[in-house]
Amino acid sequence: MIADQLVLNKRNAKSSYATDRRTEKPKRSIAKSISWRVIGTLDTILISWIVTGTLSVAFSIGIVELFTKMALYFFHERLWNNIGWGK
Repeated sequence: MIADQLVLNKRNAKSSYATDRRTEKPKRSIAKSISWRVIGTLDTILISWIVTGTLSVAFSIGIVELFTKMALYFFHERLWNNIGWGK
């Protein structure tokens, strides 16, 4: 059973985006990253403002967090897209 899954995953790895509708194109992952990070950054700014009491510090934290977490999320999504488990 496990051997069958490994063989199936190797076969699927050779298909392209055009023929394999189960995988996401990088553009979709980018769009999801941006939309999620907008929500997450607003949350971070709000929490930072509550904790620090300074809006400028909160925005500084939010801007740095926006770019670092967007990049991390993109690569996380791409990595999970290559894992056949649960598809």
